[in-house]
Amino acid sequence: MSTPVSNDYVYALDREFVFHSWSTQGALNPLVIAGGQGCTLWDYDGREYLDFSSQLVNTNIGHQHPKVIAAIVEQASSLVTVAPATANLMRGEAAKRILARAPSHFGKVFFTNAGADANENAMRMARLFTGRDKILSAYRSYHGSTGAAIVATGDPRRVPNEFARGHVHFFNPYLFRSEFHATNEQEECERALQHLRRVIECEGPAAIAAILLESIPGTAGILVPPKGYLAGVRALADEYGILVILDEVMAGFGRTGSWLALDHFDIVPDLICFAKGVNSGYVPAGGVMISKPIAEYFDHHFFPGGLTYSGHPLAMAAIVATLDVMAEEGIVDNARQIGHEVLGPGLQALAAKYPLIGEARGIGLFWALEFISDRKLKTPLAAPLMGQMKAAFQARGLLTFIVENRLHVVPPCIVNAAQVEEALGIFDEVIGEFSGGYMR
Repeated sequence: MSTPVSNDYVYALDREFVFHSWSTQGALNPLVIAGGQGCTLWDYDGREYLDFSSQLVNTNIGHQHPKVIAAIVEQASSLVTVAPATANLMRGEAAKRILARAPSHFGKVFFTNAGADANENAMRMARLFTGRDKILSAYRSYHGSTGAAIVATGDPRRVPNEFARGHVHFFNPYLFRSEFHATNEQEECERALQHLRRVIECEGPAAIAAILLESIPGTAGILVPPKGYLAGVRALADEYGILVILDEVMAGFGRTGSWLALDHFDIVPDLICFAKGVNSGYVPAGGVMISKPIAEYFDHHFFPGGLTYSGHPLAMAAIVATLDVMAEEGIVDNARQIGHEVLGPGLQALAAKYPLIGEARGIGLFWALEFISDRKLKTPLAAPLMGQMKAAFQARGLLTFIVENRLHVVPPCIVNAAQVEEALGIFDEVIGEFSGGYMR
């Protein structure tokens, strides 16, 4: 007789056999999830959770969208897999739809399995195209956990993984914790650009292949760049013959209330990396959008890179269906409207109400609350307290995405006003409980 499926059985199975990422294995207590629909998940006991994490900020169209599931099933019935060297209908249709959302001078898509290997291959293309070696990226960034991507990443997780060469970091704008003694967004922008210029000069412009930036740094704290910053980066890159790679893995495909986050800014990059929201994570997929000059270079120069599952038919079918659904159902517009009219104002009201919140910042459905224990010193709220807060949200049926002292508020882009109000009520209740004893 087979063992009945239950929360206890799935939990025991996981703890005995599964090795988890970014974890000390013995301290884990994973949540059991049995199914989902839209913005809701549930376990085997029927306990429901409102998903305000979008898992890892990727389920932009919510869980189990019927049209995308149907597209995956239809593709599975005709061709489950095929080598990347072949021509495949879904692969071509996916690339066509992706490029329709890119700046006009983009011409090709190289498909990968996720965002990390998208960044890996974008850096590879930049080095080959320019004949230069160095990649500049920000300290406040996350670009993936593969070889070069984790070294390009700025956060401390890169330190035990620094095996790749040719990476240099700089400080990107973050007015709340300014590295430049700035008092307003204009000063922060100007001084961050001057800092970047000096890094370029000191590293040797002729040695630098590309500047790699998240359009809006996500895991680092949803740091919306000040007006003029990305345009300034582009101008610096042009001055020195350096390429610009924008990492849209987390911020792209509806998350910010536009198709791509770069649409909010005056910048046209040379390469764009994507993953996550392009098919809501239903089947692993990522890729690099390649501008025409770089694509044409490789018409006559060998590209030394490839992946067995590049452009996997099931992933491509999921991309085609996801992008079609997003257009048909106005999901990008919903993200913009709900973010502007409901979520953003609600989070800003919480920040005004509770001194425990140092800042609320974001755009579309891409927001963060930064928690502090001392308003004068802006001391980050301690990690154990953030863990307790996360547990309190979960106990009330709300799944959240917490990094260090930040609560990232990133529901699926299909979320409605009532669901946002429900989450805001839980935030209010829990933050109110925590505000009593941890603030100076």
